[in-house]
Amino acid sequence: MTPDERALFEKRRRGRNIAIGLVLVSLAILFYFIGMARLLRG
Repeated sequence: MTPDERALFEKRRRGRNIAIGLVLVSLAILFYFIGMARLLRG
């Protein structure tokens, strides 16, 4: 693997990791608000 190919691979992997992280954080926030709504509603 050439240095250019490696850099491209790492850039793609980093972008994918950021996307997965954002999805996980979004789900955590969503579940938090759903939980709060259920607690406040009784």
